[in-house]
Amino acid sequence: MSESLLLPYRAMARNNGWANHRLLGACQGLDQAEFTAPRSGFFPSLRATLNHILIVDHFYIDAMEGGRLGPAAWADREPCATPAALQAAQSAMDRRLIALVDGLAPGDLSRIVTVHRGPRDQKERLDRLLLHLFQHQIHHRGQAHAMLSGTAIAPPQLDEFFPAEEAPLRAGDFAALGWDEAERWPPRG
Repeated sequence: MSESLLLPYRAMARNNGWANHRLLGACQGLDQAEFTAPRSGFFPSLRATLNHILIVDHFYIDAMEGGRLGPAAWADREPCATPAALQAAQSAMDRRLIALVDGLAPGDLSRIVTVHRGPRDQKERLDRLLLHLFQHQIHHRGQAHAMLSGTAIAPPQLDEFFPAEEAPLRAGDFAALGWDEAERWPPRG
């Protein structure tokens, strides 16, 4: 199998980390009352929604790493009380996901992962779990983005494409993350 099969997963893992960085960075401007205020969404606040993303990441990344965390991931539904704590924890989780994906060989995508769900285990292909996790993140980040629009903080651009005139913004984010554009989207060839 070709190494190029891994490029989309590696790009998605980095885009995921970048979008989390931008969204949680914007949340740093919220006071605690705004962060916990009731809002319309699947979860009742920005804090609850963003903690849910973190918890589910922990659940699935642990399984993909061969761990047995399982339902213990939900022991504390909101482990991070502040935007700063949440950003630090999510950044660590994003680095774990990137390291996991970067360490894959093409044949690993079809590897069967055991996801411990308490009384039963789920068996799933790694590529499908990765796609599910990326979709889950996008889904709930979109909800948090909409919630943020109801605050005094403008929701950040989460699209992965910036026009050339906004390259300094992207470069600043990437520098904060320790990345560069070529690492996020490796050159063709």
